[in-house]
Amino acid sequence: MMYLSLVSGFVILLFCGDLLVRGAVSLALKLGIPSMLIGLTVVAFGTSAPELVVSIRAALTGASGIAIGNVVGSNIANVLLVLGIPALIYPTLCDQVSVRRNTIFMVTATLIFIFLCLFGQLVFWQGAILFTLVLLFLGYVANHAVSSANGAGATSIEEEFELPDEASGLPQSTFMIALFLLAGVFGLPLGAHFIVDGGTEIAQAFGVSDSAIGLSLIAFGTSLPELATTVIAALRRQADIAIGNVLGSNLFNILGVMGITAMVAPIDVPPAFLLFDLWVMLIAALLVVPFAMAKGTITRSAGAFFLIGYVAYIYFLFVADRAAAMHGA
Repeated sequence: MMYLSLVSGFVILLFCGDLLVRGAVSLALKLGIPSMLIGLTVVAFGTSAPELVVSIRAALTGASGIAIGNVVGSNIANVLLVLGIPALIYPTLCDQVSVRRNTIFMVTATLIFIFLCLFGQLVFWQGAILFTLVLLFLGYVANHAVSSANGAGATSIEEEFELPDEASGLPQSTFMIALFLLAGVFGLPLGAHFIVDGGTEIAQAFGVSDSAIGLSLIAFGTSLPELATTVIAALRRQADIAIGNVLGSNLFNILGVMGITAMVAPIDVPPAFLLFDLWVMLIAALLVVPFAMAKGTITRSAGAFFLIGYVAYIYFLFVADRAAAMHGA
C-alpha cells in the first residue's frame, strides 16, 4: 500500500503540476500579459510546484528530512542524472548566453543555502532571505531581457524558461483553462499528501530515515519531468537545452522552494546533511562550472562520470544511513 501511495502521489503530482502550468500560461496569454513576464513568473514558479508542495507538506507534518531532502536530492539528481544520461545519448553543448551567468548564480545560491543550514534550523527569516534572492534574480533577468531586446543578438525569454505552446496542449477555452487551474490547485496538495505519507511509511518499514527517502526516492520522482525532457531533447540531438533547465530548476529549488517552505514552517536540518549531503550538492554544482565557463561540451565520458557519481552517492547515502541507525540503536 505504501508503494501504491508513493507512485500514485507522483502520478498525481506531475500530471496536475503540468496542468497548472499550462492553465496559468493560457490565462496569462488571454489577459494579454507579455510572454517574458509569463516565463519569469508562471512557468518559473509553476514548474517548481511539485517540489514546493511536497516540501511544505513534509515540513507541516514534521518530516523535515523529506522537506529538505527533496530539494537537496533533486539538485544532486538534476546535475548528475539529468545532465549525465542525456550526455551519454548525445554530447551537451554549454554555449548559451545565459549559462555562464546562471551557473555563477546557482553556485552562489548553494553556498548561501549551506551557510543558512549551519544554524541547524531554517526558520522564517532565513526563508525570507532565500525568497528575496529569487525575486532579485527574476528582476535581474527581466531587466537584462528588456535592455537587450533592441540588440541584434537579443535572446528571448525562452532561453530562460521554456513556454509551452498550443501544439503541446495549451487549453484555449475559458472553461478548459479553469478546469486545468482547478485540477492543479487541488491535485498538487493531494499528490504531496500521498508522497509524504508513502515515503514516511517506506522509511519506517525499511528502518531508514525519512531524510534518506527524501534524498533518493522522492527527489528522483520530482526530478522525473526534467529527466524526461532532457532525454527526449538528447534523442532529437538538442541536448543543449538540458543545461538551462537544470540551472533554472536548481536555483528555484534552493531559493524559491526552500524559501517559501521555511516561511511556512520551521525545517530542522538533520546533522547528516551538514556532514555529507549538502557538500555533495555543492560538489555537483561545481562540476558544472568548468563546462559553463569554457563554453565547453559535456561529453559522453563526462556523462558517464556524472552517472557513476550519482549511483555512488545513493549507495553511500544508504550505507551511511544504516550505519547511523545501528549506532543510534
